Amino acid sequence: MLAAVGRIAAAVEVPVTADLEAGYGLSPDELVAGLLEAGAVGLNQEDTDHATGRLADPDAHAERLAAIKEAGRRAGVDVVLNARVDSFLRAAPDTDPEAVVDDAVARGRRYAEAGADCVYPIAARGRAAIRRLVEEIGAPVNIVAVPGGLGRSELAALGVARVSFGGGLAEAALEAAAAQVEDFLSR
Repeated sequence: MLAAVGRIAAAVEVPVTADLEAGYGLSPDELVAGLLEAGAVGLNQEDTDHATGRLADPDAHAERLAAIKEAGRRAGVDVVLNARVDSFLRAAPDTDPEAVVDDAVARGRRYAEAGADCVYPIAARGRAAIRRLVEEIGAPVNIVAVPGGLGRSELAALGVARVSFGGGLAEAALEAAAAQVEDFLSR
């Protein structure tokens, strides 16, 4: 992954932040060293524990986030840390939606206190939930754009600071390519 980040960073003239998932088992020092060596200056870190498929303990994850920020400072770079909150992704289907927002807010606050520059409650949807996240987390909030979801002006009016497209653009391109091939083969 870091090699791919390096190719991207070498190809553009703007600062690069990379989605480094949960850190691939690397220590904060190793992760930041690899990030900076690749030429990037920021990263996403999600709070899913991939060994269990569950949300990580928020206090332990906050400690990791603080260690990542500190590793960057020791390396001479205040890396931009976007703390992804996976509450919406990991909630059981029958979970009360307000409880999911409550969990995302609590995690987001904790991660902001640990030094995250931005909090990314991925899969958050709807004006009311996004408004609460923005108002209650106490740090800039990143929302993922989805087809048919809230647009730029609506998200800006809610106070969203950053918008990501995640894999949505690639998925749309692949779906369009598959449809074109299917159309060709069917005639």
